[in-house]
Amino acid sequence: MTAIAELVDITKTYYCLDCGVCTGSCPVAKIFPDFSPRQIIERSLYELEEPSDETIWSCLTCAQCSVRCPANIDFPEFIRLMRDEAHTRGFDGTPAHNGMLQTIMSIQTQDIQQDRTAWVGDLKTSESGDIFYFVGCRPYFDVIFRDIDAGSLDNARNVLSILNACGVEPVVSNEERCCGHDALWNGDEDKFKRLAQRNLDVIRSSGAKQVVFTCPEGYHTFKNMYPRHFGDLGFEPVHILDLLSEKIKDGTLQLQESQGKVTYHDPCRLGRLAGIFDAPRELIKALPGLELVEMPRSRENGVCCGTSGWMNCSSCSKEIQMERLTEAGNTGAGTLVTACPKCQIHFRCAKSAFDLDIEIKDLYDLLAEQIVL
Repeated sequence: MTAIAELVDITKTYYCLDCGVCTGSCPVAKIFPDFSPRQIIERSLYELEEPSDETIWSCLTCAQCSVRCPANIDFPEFIRLMRDEAHTRGFDGTPAHNGMLQTIMSIQTQDIQQDRTAWVGDLKTSESGDIFYFVGCRPYFDVIFRDIDAGSLDNARNVLSILNACGVEPVVSNEERCCGHDALWNGDEDKFKRLAQRNLDVIRSSGAKQVVFTCPEGYHTFKNMYPRHFGDLGFEPVHILDLLSEKIKDGTLQLQESQGKVTYHDPCRLGRLAGIFDAPRELIKALPGLELVEMPRSRENGVCCGTSGWMNCSSCSKEIQMERLTEAGNTGAGTLVTACPKCQIHFRCAKSAFDLDIEIKDLYDLLAEQIVL
């Protein structure tokens, strides 16, 4: 059996009904007619697909196709495995930002001295304890995206200040590594495993029982991909939204009055892949005086921010971003709120390039501004 035939068997893409729902749902296919999930599957079924096919790198793995597929085919997983096969044979996509993010991920697999916790300042953390705050790649984003004011370190500080306000002094480790999400989805499973093993060693040595995430990609990777490769983790991955919901309900977090109208963008990994739609909206609605207005395409129908895994950022990506920001502006909202650091960066990049009149804000930055200390 050929490698492609094995992937077809593993993902059961032979259940394809040839209905075209996937292609009709795909944001990339809308802009690039040559890209079609259905045709990729058809070519694979007839063993005509090749790992050298560059179209497999155009997929955003946003799952908009798979959640609508009547045959329940997991097309993003099929693409992930196809990329793994392609990478093994020496075929890769085109890295965005000159491959700087991929280089940083590679460096983190090695025995290096990091200074990724200098941002903590006078905020309260612990050397060991029940709760570990997994910061993710934020400490590296500000250096790369300083021209668009990524605000990643400010966001990490805001998240830690929120946890402190909740009475939580989490473990924040200088030895934490990238979660490996991008390496895994870009076909480099070996790099993913090396990063994951380092993270597991660090977290287990801290004695943590729960690991708190704000990054949807980190949360999805730990909750779904780590157990698949490493079995029982020995701790529970927890999204911060669950923790904040409890703290707001029991009165631990007091929020001051605010004004304005905002709209919310559902990150793919938090929404369609993790099924978390209500919690971020409830958090926004908990901010007194703030009005939430929905875009026509939201929740399960929300559109991807246009780029995945810092790979193949193209004119297609920019068109998707522009369309989404225009949709947000048409709601009458002055601010687009999102709960993903990468979504924020991608939208800020598009906003700066085309001088759009809408503010891009992280959900936890918004919350931190309104906490009564």
